[in-house]
Amino acid sequence: MPQVALDTPLFEVVGARSPSLRRLEKMGIRTVRDLLWHFPSRYEDFTKIYTVAEIEPGQQATVRAAVEEIRARHSFRRHMSIIEATLADASGSIRAVWFNQPYIANTLRPGREANFSGKASISEEGDLYLNNPTYELVRLRPGMSRGGADGDEQEFSHTGRLVPVYPETQGLTSRGIRFALQQVFRRLPPLKEWIPESVLDAFHFPPIEEALHGIHFPHSIEEANGARARFSFEDLFLLQLITLQEKLKLAVKHAPALPADIEWVKSFLARLPFELTTSQKKSLWEIIRDMERTHPMNRLLQGDVGSGKTIVAALAALIAARNGYQAAFMAPTEILARQHFETMKKLGVGGGFPVFGLLTASAAVIHYGEDGLESKISKKEFGDKAARGDIPIIFGTHALIQRSVNFSKLGLVVIDEQHRFGVNQRAELAAKAGPDGIVPHFLSMSATPIPRTLMLSIFGDLDLSLITELPAGRKPIETKIVPPNERKGAYQFIHKEVKGGRQVFVICPRIDPAEENDASAATGGMAPVPSPARLRALQTALDLKSVKEEFDRLSKEVFPDLRIAMLHGQMKAKEKEDVMKRFKSKEFDILVSTSVVEVGVDVPNATIMMIEGAERFGLAQLYQFRGRVGRGEYASYCYLMTTTAAQSTNARLKAIIEAKNGFELAEKDLQLRGPGQFFGQVQTGLPDVAMEALRDPELVKHSREAAMRVLQENPSLKKTPPLKKRVEEFRAKLHRE
Repeated sequence: MPQVALDTPLFEVVGARSPSLRRLEKMGIRTVRDLLWHFPSRYEDFTKIYTVAEIEPGQQATVRAAVEEIRARHSFRRHMSIIEATLADASGSIRAVWFNQPYIANTLRPGREANFSGKASISEEGDLYLNNPTYELVRLRPGMSRGGADGDEQEFSHTGRLVPVYPETQGLTSRGIRFALQQVFRRLPPLKEWIPESVLDAFHFPPIEEALHGIHFPHSIEEANGARARFSFEDLFLLQLITLQEKLKLAVKHAPALPADIEWVKSFLARLPFELTTSQKKSLWEIIRDMERTHPMNRLLQGDVGSGKTIVAALAALIAARNGYQAAFMAPTEILARQHFETMKKLGVGGGFPVFGLLTASAAVIHYGEDGLESKISKKEFGDKAARGDIPIIFGTHALIQRSVNFSKLGLVVIDEQHRFGVNQRAELAAKAGPDGIVPHFLSMSATPIPRTLMLSIFGDLDLSLITELPAGRKPIETKIVPPNERKGAYQFIHKEVKGGRQVFVICPRIDPAEENDASAATGGMAPVPSPARLRALQTALDLKSVKEEFDRLSKEVFPDLRIAMLHGQMKAKEKEDVMKRFKSKEFDILVSTSVVEVGVDVPNATIMMIEGAERFGLAQLYQFRGRVGRGEYASYCYLMTTTAAQSTNARLKAIIEAKNGFELAEKDLQLRGPGQFFGQVQTGLPDVAMEALRDPELVKHSREAAMRVLQENPSLKKTPPLKKRVEEFRAKLHRE
């Protein structure tokens, strides 16, 4: 039998005409490697083999028995075929029943001995039977007696052992996946280990071949857990190696020295109508010291919504401009880019600011800082001015990384909400360097509180500055969970607030109303008879509020006397900009929106944030929404509207009320939902196993320590070619994704 390699297409193993092939490919499993790294989600313990006499009702058990009798019949009432068999061992006999599997009658002929694993049930007549058991024929080797001694037994895959259960798809069972894996393992040559032996020994991890067998066909749960720990570790280890290598690489590159005139900084701060908080001052000082050096700054400025990150970053941009360099300030949405642009305009009043501009998909604007004049120009003219160095500070969206946009002397790159950008996007902007291979300083900002485990892993190449306080005068936001039966009272309070001159955000999980067929598709399309769980999921999807539907309902039924607008991602950029401008200037009382307002919206007069279907959002995202209010002088409120009064829902949402700050809440969110949900569509490129491993702070710590030790002894990884190759493959995957 010819051997296979990890990149061998799966059709060469299971056969091009195999019905399983198409179903495996549907799950993204196309090569031997894909299948081997499709790990079990759980295990069923069928290790103990019982006699027929020992089986009890409700028990999940394995019996070894001979087939005494087997027959097939058809139930016309239920429109299905039924296979019934009588199984017997020395202690007695029991009936087994299978539905819609007529081929079993040809496999389990009388006299055949097999292991049968399944649940023992009681029939309407009161008889004990095995319901749809998994079976596996006992094959005797030459010279081996029936029921042979320990050590003579064959290796079972589906019964009589710890049986792996996999993520499945319609028409493909775990049994089918186990069968394909058996074929792979029979033809798999010895695999080269790439993790250094010293690392395996330090953490007692099994080598690669042992780990693959141990996770798919373990002899004990301890063996399975040990294998899973190794695979969880290895992706984190690779990620740590890459981030630490990036840090080392950056340390030997050159950036422009951008010293700050401390007296000018002091005079600028003295002109502000407020005083910076202690942590703002500390973060600013860390950034100033970094920018004075000739190796590139690579720093993350992290702080809660409204903590004043923009002012600190704006000062860094001004320092770059005063040194004759340009600063590029990139945000993930037009709303946020414009918000930063407007903040700079406020800071520049009477400050003798340089020229700065805004470039998005829909606008190109120049603001002349000295006299406060502003003009719209063509994107081509904007690009020409940027390339000549005529615009020292540029705010923008993804438009900044277009080929048509170039810089004369780029000294500083600021990226807001950096986890929303892919690896390549961040690199493209940083690559627009100045002359002679000089690279810009890099400052990223995030109002999304990122747990320490994620920080060390995904942003491990960044130094960290934290803004832990809110500016003086910010009032705490009163937050309340509102079940369906209390909705009327919330509406009454909202109406009273609006009549008092305040404004309201209403956030909905979706744009359009759910159609029943849409919801069914979202739950797997299991028509015509969905399970109770799928019916509940279907009903939940139908219950979710949509922006368009809620806009109509609030306008016509709930608040017909109030001025209501809507905002969502299907609108054109110009329309969104116009709606936000009019809402901010108090032309609307209520804004019904999707999560497009999660970041960057600053409306001081808005005092109520009402979040529909709050249980559908992550805690960190809810925290972001809540930060859109409480930005002015008035008392503010956040209503978490739920579709159910269930205690489990309320218990999770209570975390946002009880958390002392966003960082504490982020840790809770990570534990509850996992990093995949935490980041949403973040382009980390991490496999599921590694994403799950991020829940484990100890594993993250160990992976970082191991990576640091390896790089201290072997910075280029040339001494360990298999590890070097694996790192390069993983790096390529990260950049692709």
